[in-house]
Amino acid sequence: MTLTAINPANGETIKTYEQTPFDKVINSIEGAHQAFKLWKETGFSKRAELMMRASQILIENKEEYAKIMALEMGKPIRQGRAEAEKCAWVCEYYADTALNMLQPEKIKTDARNSFVSFEPLGVILAVMPWNYPFWQVFRFAAPGLMAGNAAVLKHASNVPGCSLAIEDVFIKAGFPENLFQNFLIPSKQVERVMEHPLIKGVTLTGSNFAGQAVASAAGKLLKKSVLELGGSDPYIILEDADLEAAAKACAESRLLNSGQSCIAAKRFIVIEKVRKRFEDMFIAHMQAKKMGNPLGEDIDIGPQARFDLRDNLHRQVIQSIEKGAKCLLGGEIPKGKGAFYPATVLSAVQKGMPAYEEEVFGPVAAIISVKDEREAIRVANDSSFGLGAAIFTGDIKRGERIATHELEAGCCFVNAFVKSDPRLPFGGIKSSGYGRELSHYGIKEFVNIKTVYVQ
Repeated sequence: MTLTAINPANGETIKTYEQTPFDKVINSIEGAHQAFKLWKETGFSKRAELMMRASQILIENKEEYAKIMALEMGKPIRQGRAEAEKCAWVCEYYADTALNMLQPEKIKTDARNSFVSFEPLGVILAVMPWNYPFWQVFRFAAPGLMAGNAAVLKHASNVPGCSLAIEDVFIKAGFPENLFQNFLIPSKQVERVMEHPLIKGVTLTGSNFAGQAVASAAGKLLKKSVLELGGSDPYIILEDADLEAAAKACAESRLLNSGQSCIAAKRFIVIEKVRKRFEDMFIAHMQAKKMGNPLGEDIDIGPQARFDLRDNLHRQVIQSIEKGAKCLLGGEIPKGKGAFYPATVLSAVQKGMPAYEEEVFGPVAAIISVKDEREAIRVANDSSFGLGAAIFTGDIKRGERIATHELEAGCCFVNAFVKSDPRLPFGGIKSSGYGRELSHYGIKEFVNIKTVYVQ
């Protein structure tokens, strides 16, 4: 059996890879466990030294990694460089902070001594998506390895070159043999991997369908899981917002990674009083972005990662228009090779349309008109998703109140678009998953939070 990497910019085959035989997968898990037993006894200073070396390798080879991302999933090459740099940052962050984050926590009780320690669990399975093929892995691997765990990776089948390159980063950095390993296997084998007794937990970033499958298997096996799933992030634009700044931020968020981001702005909920002015400014920023070969230095929008994803995106647009949405920009599949889809703006979007109800994973914006703040909050929360949300207003206290107490999401931003940051916890609620990545919350997801009581 093989996996084939296809360039979405032209539909041509990049390379075909042999799948990892399952007996080798089993042996690799056992090898990872042996590496874990030694690694958990390795001091934080040595762990940090190797993680800093991984950071250096990412920076030294960012051109190579950006090109692999561009070829395999169509990421504009400038964004690929930035992704490699962000991976280096998360490695540095946990190299610097893991020791303090995992210090035993003393608790005063009636005991002679009582405290909480944070002990690694063992081998953790990471099931990762194609849209941020380096970042999604490193934001798990950096804290996971610094906590003392081992990791095995099942990456998306359309980015095998990325997954092998990531494994090579840890090898070149000098991490113990087998501590971080990559499997080229199909999704149908994930549950079999989870069933191995030496797999102690699983983290998945991906679709709701994949999340439900992994959560079900993890529940049956009584194994810890963390899920970061889809999003249909609402961005509220109030009547007192700086409309030009809001339009610019909203367009940038909507088109990051060619629109293929779980935390991209997707539903733009605008007070009717300022809707037309916002639309005009927003369309101008969307039109200014250039679409084309992701290897081009001036390209903002590459192809969609796969042709089937592009076709489903177009279905969502057409069905929304058929139900009454107005297409103000784009909305047509361009002629020529590649899985390209243009920046598209739909207005008059209402409940019942795909652009309102579903996650739209591509460069398509849905503008929803509301009469006031109360209705804006209601519409923002009228979703099964709860990953990110943003609000634009000239009144900071108003924005903080709405972000803190009114919006149903794991990450709420005021006058800025939603993004992940190693210093802040990242994750969602509702159908967007559970658990947290990054910050001190993320590093503690896959440790035994152990009570020690000494009389």
